[in-house]
Amino acid sequence: MSSYIASPKDGVAWITGASSGIGKALAMLLAREGWKVAVTARSLDKLEAMAEEAGSLRGSIMAFPGDVTDAREMERVVEAVERALGPLVLGVLNAGVYLPVKGEDLNVRDFEKSIAVNLLGTVNCLVPLSKWMKESGKGQIAIVSSVAGYRGLPTSAAYGATKAGLINMAEALKFDFDRMGIHLQVIMPGFVDTPATSQNPFPMPHLLGVEEAAEKIGEGLKTHSFEITFPKRFTYQLKLLRMLPYRLYFAAVARATGWPKKK
Repeated sequence: MSSYIASPKDGVAWITGASSGIGKALAMLLAREGWKVAVTARSLDKLEAMAEEAGSLRGSIMAFPGDVTDAREMERVVEAVERALGPLVLGVLNAGVYLPVKGEDLNVRDFEKSIAVNLLGTVNCLVPLSKWMKESGKGQIAIVSSVAGYRGLPTSAAYGATKAGLINMAEALKFDFDRMGIHLQVIMPGFVDTPATSQNPFPMPHLLGVEEAAEKIGEGLKTHSFEITFPKRFTYQLKLLRMLPYRLYFAAVARATGWPKKK
């Protein structure tokens, strides 16, 4: 198991999907802790506004705009960060989209976009980042998945499939990353109050604000744990649900979400 925990004195942190939500809150948190933080998203204006907002903090934020669905562009971003700020020692691959899927109105587009951003977009960042870290012999990478990847939930057919893929990918890569000196983690938040979750047509227990979610992630990044999951009183319930046979699982989720009564 890789024992490396990244520190601001070692180098730079990189966060994707950083223009809003958890990504933005985490970037500000790390900058307050003294990190030089490279932030990536498609919106240059939002990233530059973040950098200005962080001007009085111990650390700093610098904008490196880009689209995670473009593999070559992510290679260029990683190179640009290394040239401008120094060695990348921490990466939080957070970019993602949530597109609700209804079984009675399936379309290919929702699945294609979800896979392109959530799964392949993460891979497009992971490949160049891990190459740089392999050369230096150390690094820490956290992939943001979701408890929606544990088992199937209503409206999450596309989103959950990509998040389950990220969990499996991280589990498989951990064996090799440990040998390379790269501390690989996967982040599994419960429900966080963002524009994406506002679309959910069912109760969301233990809903967290983005600031609290960022604090939980920040705490998890300082540990040797593979999984960073929160709030545990909720996510561990979902872990237990994974152990149920399908008959009981579907009945429990249907009852909890009130799905049979939905129009």
